[in-house]
Amino acid sequence: MRKGMSALCVLTSALCFSVLGCVDAVRYSPDEIKGFPPAIQENIKRGEIAPGMTQQQIRYSWGSPSEINVLKPSDDGKYREEWIYTKMGLLKTQLIFIDGKLMHIISNEPGVIKK
Repeated sequence: MRKGMSALCVLTSALCFSVLGCVDAVRYSPDEIKGFPPAIQENIKRGEIAPGMTQQQIRYSWGSPSEINVLKPSDDGKYREEWIYTKMGLLKTQLIFIDGKLMHIISNEPGVIKK
């Protein structure tokens, strides 16, 4: 009986941390972002993203994506990459980078694209 309760506690904790986002892990140190423009530093601190941010800045803000896809080069030969972030299997955000800069955000997650 006690073993079953212990397993239930571990399972509940894991579910809380992974699905509900109970822990907001810091993905950077202040020294790592101090060279960025002030507006970018604020985005990172708030966990926000914006077009023009670099891939490293996005990683500092949101962490690693669930999936990375290399896309065919743009018509003018620029390198393109798609990063996909998913939450709870339903909410999905696609970030399109051209030559390492965020150019497009496509999302069904509320609040990701500011109006």
